[in-house]
Amino acid sequence: MKSFSGTILVVDDDPDIREVLRDRLESLGCRVLLAPSGQAGLELLEKQSPQMVLLDIEMPGMNGLEVLKEIRRREIDVTVVMITAYGTVDRAVQAMKDGAYDFIPKPFEPDHIALIVQKAFERERLKREVNILSEGEDTNLFASRRREITVVFLDLRGFTAFSDAAEPEEVLQLLRIYHAEMGKLIFKFEGTLERFTGDGIMTFFNAPMPYKDHTERAVRMTLEMRDRAKELRVGWLKKGYDLDLGIGLAAGYAAVGNIGFQGRMDYGAIGNVTNLASRLCGEAKGGQILTDQKTLSRIEGLVEAEPINELHLKGFVRPVSAFNITDLKGQKENV
Repeated sequence: MKSFSGTILVVDDDPDIREVLRDRLESLGCRVLLAPSGQAGLELLEKQSPQMVLLDIEMPGMNGLEVLKEIRRREIDVTVVMITAYGTVDRAVQAMKDGAYDFIPKPFEPDHIALIVQKAFERERLKREVNILSEGEDTNLFASRRREITVVFLDLRGFTAFSDAAEPEEVLQLLRIYHAEMGKLIFKFEGTLERFTGDGIMTFFNAPMPYKDHTERAVRMTLEMRDRAKELRVGWLKKGYDLDLGIGLAAGYAAVGNIGFQGRMDYGAIGNVTNLASRLCGEAKGGQILTDQKTLSRIEGLVEAEPINELHLKGFVRPVSAFNITDLKGQKENV
């Protein structure tokens, strides 16, 4: 698991929750500050200047939403992540509208915590880069550069029907586990996580960190994701959830750089290759990893793949020759 060097302030009135979070965050390499109340959290925030705050919504006295508003009123530049129980998810969403970066639901999934921390620290790093750039003359804060990358999109087949029929708490619980399991593999192969959109996840390789084997990393990650999803699917089916994972993978050139506005900046990729990976994902059936001919030519010595029908993808004038990556060469797929 990747380690982080940074300071995180945990504000929660429950001492057990504070200790659980401290143990997990310290295991990731973070320095951890603890506050038992909103007022105490604000005092520590002013004195210690942490990079991130984990803030409980429900606290006696000054609650988390009030603390968040006070942080914004004082114009303290810090990433705030709300801690929420099932009954306060709607309030966590409101907190995000008020400036919170994200929220973590209780009970905690350790790897989900690590994933949120990674994204928050990446955001802080990008903000520092923007500030450095802004000190120079005639510098475009949103300047991008052209880079060859490998993009991976994944989402769950059957998720819309599931989310329409299930209770919100069931949906949130399933997403929490799913995100955590996929997040482990993004960490393992050192991909750049761009975003979550419900059941959808976009990751890319070779930016900002360069890797000569970026397509191979992406392929190995997707194969492990597919296998992990098969294991999760067994449990989902027992609960009556007919869900499966579809994946799209494509390599090509894109513009990469800071996307957003000052105070809410993320590192992202834009280009035809991201559209292609997204469309391939949309066409993938449960258990499939779809790629195009050009990308496959880069990894032909690595993988086994089977051709499927040419696909007429939205936004692409010509049909796309698509292939389903089934396994690494020399290994038989477990069916």
